[in-house]
Amino acid sequence: MTIFCGDCRVILKTLDDASVDLVYMDPPFFTQKTHSLVPRDNTAAYSFEDRWDSLDDYLSFMGEVLCQCRRVLKATGSIFLHCDKSASHYLRVLLDQVFGAEHFQSEIIWAYRRWSTSKKGLLNAHQTIYFYSRTENFKFNTLYTDYSPTTNIDQILQARARNEKGKATYRRDENGNVVLGKEKRGVPLSDVWYIPFLNPKAKERVGYPTQKPILLLERIIEIATDANDCVLDPFCGSGTTLVAAKLLGRSYIGIDISGEAVKLSEERLYQPVKSESHLLAVGEEGFLEKSDDERRILKALDAVPVERNNGIDGFLREFINGHPVSVRIQKESEDIETARRKLIKASQSKKCSMMILVRTRAEDNLRFVDYPDDEVLVIDAYDLTINSWLEKHNHRDKAKA
Repeated sequence: MTIFCGDCRVILKTLDDASVDLVYMDPPFFTQKTHSLVPRDNTAAYSFEDRWDSLDDYLSFMGEVLCQCRRVLKATGSIFLHCDKSASHYLRVLLDQVFGAEHFQSEIIWAYRRWSTSKKGLLNAHQTIYFYSRTENFKFNTLYTDYSPTTNIDQILQARARNEKGKATYRRDENGNVVLGKEKRGVPLSDVWYIPFLNPKAKERVGYPTQKPILLLERIIEIATDANDCVLDPFCGSGTTLVAAKLLGRSYIGIDISGEAVKLSEERLYQPVKSESHLLAVGEEGFLEKSDDERRILKALDAVPVERNNGIDGFLREFINGHPVSVRIQKESEDIETARRKLIKASQSKKCSMMILVRTRAEDNLRFVDYPDDEVLVIDAYDLTINSWLEKHNHRDKAKA
């Protein structure tokens, strides 16, 4: 278990042949930028250069690194190369040249949601990880995920067979009873991974630019290694790969040219901190707090739902006079006056000059003696309007009778 400070092309040459079980690398992406970030406590500023004289210069550098990584990998080993759109197509060709196109295993798409400044074009919401093996005899552990909610679990537990027309049918015994199939562990992991990007307030975030979540590295390590295997990261940065390896009981070798990065890695390894993903634990549905009726009302108003706000349920998609327009739907447990006060209070910090309050209870009268302004538009939910209209007509019909 070692961390080296220096040029990985030089240090890799000192490692023994066939001594490593897994190489994961998150190298410079050829972004032609200087990446920098300051941690929340402002104690240090971390940065690294990703500027190159030319694409050929970059690919020459990466070629040297990949050749050395192939040399130190065991016959059962694999390499996972992390990249983005900047040079992914060139790196794929380079990997084919060094490891052989026949040893390409997967193009993994790491997808996530992330805020970004608006620009012309599609929002960047994924990165690519190329998975190549050293030989055909590579180590691979199948991981499983949950079935889709649309999957009929009771049906997939039944064994199947092909009939004379080649169509899949349920297998039956001599008495005509359905035959039970093999034990099902779930769906084998696919090559599209939805793992949240590190939240700015995540405990494991250390302020290093391009820091990846431990959950991502744990998945890679679990796929390609067993306990006590050796994991190598030639661009270890803040040490996420090494921390993940330590937590999973693997040995590790880290290399980085930055002394600050090496020091940061050592500090993280001394006291590893891992943030659990609430999104992965409960799924996106676990963040949804609006009822079906509330969503129906917000959709009719063309409003974007707000899941976690005590006073606001949504915002209109369009600003009015440069300001957002907030929406609140009256709750069953509150009178209209209380709903209005909550809406106004919550909207102040959002700089909403106009607000919409949806009344859902017919017994509430619209009397706002204490609030003579017209910043709040009070409207009835359309089902309330329809019910009131029907009730009025019923009374009229009864009076005529």
